[in-house]
Amino acid sequence: MEQAGTLVLGIETSCDETAAALVYRGADGRGEIVSNIVRSQIDEHAEFGGVVPEIAARSHVRWLDRIVARALGEGGRDLSEITAIAATAGPGLIGGLLVGLTSAKALAAAAARPLVAVNHLEAHVLTPRLIGQLDFPYLVLLISGGHTQFVAARGLGDYAVWGTTIDDAIGEAFDKVAKLLGLGLPGGPAVEAEALKGDASRFDFPRPLLGQKRLDFSLSGLKTAVRQAADELAPVGPGDIADLCAGFQAAVVEVVAARSAAALARFASEFPEVHPRLVVAGGVAANRAIAAALEKVTAVAGAGLVVPSPVLCGDNAAIVAWAGAERLAAGVTSGPEFAARARWPLDGAEMAVPG
Repeated sequence: MEQAGTLVLGIETSCDETAAALVYRGADGRGEIVSNIVRSQIDEHAEFGGVVPEIAARSHVRWLDRIVARALGEGGRDLSEITAIAATAGPGLIGGLLVGLTSAKALAAAAARPLVAVNHLEAHVLTPRLIGQLDFPYLVLLISGGHTQFVAARGLGDYAVWGTTIDDAIGEAFDKVAKLLGLGLPGGPAVEAEALKGDASRFDFPRPLLGQKRLDFSLSGLKTAVRQAADELAPVGPGDIADLCAGFQAAVVEVVAARSAAALARFASEFPEVHPRLVVAGGVAANRAIAAALEKVTAVAGAGLVVPSPVLCGDNAAIVAWAGAERLAAGVTSGPEFAARARWPLDGAEMAVPG
C-alpha cells in the first residue's frame, strides 16, 4: 500500500506521562524511532501517594505543546513532513486523554494530515513489531499500573483477551503496598528494592486463584494480607518492611509464572503450527524477579520471550505512533468526531480492521 513509508507523530497523555514521538514505518514494514520524548509527572503527584487525575490533566495542558515541539526538533522534522498524527484515545484518565486527543485533532486539521486514534493497550501489544517485525500470532502478557491481561494477538485489530484482573492490576498492587509501607512512588521499584533485602519465607501470603484453570488474576486479597500482617507488627521496622515486600513479591511472581505457563500451553494448543512467543509489555515488565521467572517459564515451554526496552514498556509515544502507523498502513484513520473514552476493550468490535 505504501510506496516510500510513513512518518507518524504520536501523542500519549493517558495517565501521568506527557509524551510525543516520531516513528518511521518503511514500505517493508520495518520501524524506526526518530525521536521519543517522555516527561514524567512523578514529582507532581508524590505528596498524594498516587496519580491525581486533575493535576495530571493540567500538567498535560501545560507541557504538551513543548513536548511535541521537542519531538519534532530532536527528529529534525517539521509538521509539514509528517504523514499522519496518532494519539492515545483510551483507555486511561479521561481528562488527560482529552488533552492529547484534542491537540492531535488540532494539529491534524492545521497540517491537513490524517488522524489515527489509538488504543493504548493495542500500542503495547504491537510494540514487538516496532522493534523486531514479529509476525502474528503471538501471546502478550500486559502488566502495568492499570492493566493486567493475557492477550492472544492474532492479527492487527484481532485480539482475544484470555485473562485479566478481577480487581487490582499488578502494578497497582505494588503501588498500594508501597504506599501502605511508606515507600513512596514509584511503588514498583521501591517494593522490588526492599524485597531484595528481605526474607520471602517469613510470611505465608496467599496466592489468589493459583489452582484454578482460568487465566485471570486477583491481587486484592494478597494486598489485604500484607496490610493485616503490617498491622499486627505495628510499628513496623526496616527489617519488617523488607520481609513484607519480599513475601508480597514472591507471591506475585509465583502467580504470574503459573498463569504464564498455562497461557503458553493454551497458545500451543490453539496455534500448533506456530512457535510460541510470549511478549511482556507494561511498566511491571522491568521487575527483575518477574522477568527471571518468565525466562524459566518460557524455557520450560520451549517458547520465545520478547521483552522490549524499559522505555518502550512504560507509557511513551513511540508505541502510540507505531500503532498509528500500522493502522494507517491498513487504511484505517479516524474522523474529528472520534471521542476519547476511559474504557476501551481490546477485544471489542471497534478494534477490527476492515478487509
